[in-house]
Amino acid sequence: QCSRLRGLQKLNLSMNCLCSLPPALSALDNLVVLNLWGNNLSSLPPEIGLLKKLRVLFACRNRLSEVPEELGSCTCLEVLSLANNQISALPSSLAAMHNLTKLNLSHNRIVHIPTCVYSMKGLVFLHLACNRLETIADQIQDLVNLKILIVEGNSIHTLPKTLCFLESLELLNVDFNALQSVPVEMYLLSRLGRLACHPLDKGLHIIHNPLLKPIQEVLQGGLSALYNYLKPT
Repeated sequence: QCSRLRGLQKLNLSMNCLCSLPPALSALDNLVVLNLWGNNLSSLPPEIGLLKKLRVLFACRNRLSEVPEELGSCTCLEVLSLANNQISALPSSLAAMHNLTKLNLSHNRIVHIPTCVYSMKGLVFLHLACNRLETIADQIQDLVNLKILIVEGNSIHTLPKTLCFLESLELLNVDFNALQSVPVEMYLLSRLGRLACHPLDKGLHIIHNPLLKPIQEVLQGGLSALYNYLKPT
């Protein structure tokens, strides 16, 4: 039946209790948007790599423990959500996704940010909340277009100074981690603007961390007080 729908550009299969996808899905080679949200998928078929025009893929709230290498062939992808799964790693082939602007990997089992992510130079939005991260690699500086970085609810104990070179960063959420201090270069993140409380507010989110004095005390004066404290005299 899929061959009759070859002109289809948008397909919504969300909330259908699907346990698998038919390989015939690859016949829908004009698909631009595919929504698989809220099913019981334990895997994606390798044929998904044949959807060369795909720009948006929602596969959140499934049972995925891995992603097929073939997905890296979907180089037109701009938005990819794999949130709320059981993923611990991504294949290196995804490094070819240079058009990706939004990547949501929140609520998974990721211990290290996958290396391929640092090659996604077009990323503007990166969501990694509620994983098992302990560190962020120095390569984070390669994501020069990043405006929003959310790593809330992990076990991160230190931030690399290279994070502070992301001049476009407007929202940085490190709430609920294990940070005791921040890099002295943080004052370079001039677009953060303020300390933020509401999840959608731009700025620096840094509550519920075991920050040491005097950082904790300085923060009571707001972000500008912190920046003045960190700036070299």
